Amino acid sequence: MDGILAYVDQHRDRFLQELYVLLRQPSISAQNQGVVECAELLQRQMEDIGIPAKILPTAGHPVVFGELTSPGAARTVLIYGHYDVQPPDPLDLWKSPPFEPPIRNGRLYGRGTGDNKGQLFAHLKAVEAILKVQKRLPVNVKFLFEGEEEVGSRNLRAFLEANRELFAANCCLCA
Repeated sequence: MDGILAYVDQHRDRFLQELYVLLRQPSISAQNQGVVECAELLQRQMEDIGIPAKILPTAGHPVVFGELTSPGAARTVLIYGHYDVQPPDPLDLWKSPPFEPPIRNGRLYGRGTGDNKGQLFAHLKAVEAILKVQKRLPVNVKFLFEGEEEVGSRNLRAFLEANRELFAANCCLCA
C-alpha cells in the first residue's frame, strides 16, 4: 500500500490538473448541455489510464463503460458513478464560476466536485495507481458512468436490463 500512496503523492499535481479538466466540462443533463462532450472526455481519460472504454448509447444520455480484466481474478467489481451535474443556477450565489473550480481553504469548489465527478475520478486514479505500482488488479473491474442520474436515471434500468451480461459483477461500488 505504501507504494500506491507514494504514487498518488508523486502525481498529485497531475491528478488535480486532470480533475480540473473534467470539472470544467459542463454536463448538465436537465438542459442537455455538454453531456456528450463530457462522456467523450471521460472516455479519453479512462483510456489514458489504460482502461479500455467506450460510449454506449441509451434512450437518453450515453453511458461510459470501461473494463479491465485481470488474469486469474475470480471476482468482478462494478464501479458505478455519474458524470452529469445539476444546473448551477442561481449563478449569483456562487463565489466563483461553477465550472472554474478554485481551491479555497484546502477544499475544491465547483459544480460536480462533490457529486459525482470528483468521486468517480478518485476511483479511476486509484485504479491507475494500483496498475502503475502493482502492474495488475486483484479483481476484474467494470466501470459504469451514466449521464442521467441528476434527472432520475430514467433510461438506466432499461439499458441495464438490455445489457445484463455486460454489467455482470460480484459486487457494485457506488462512487
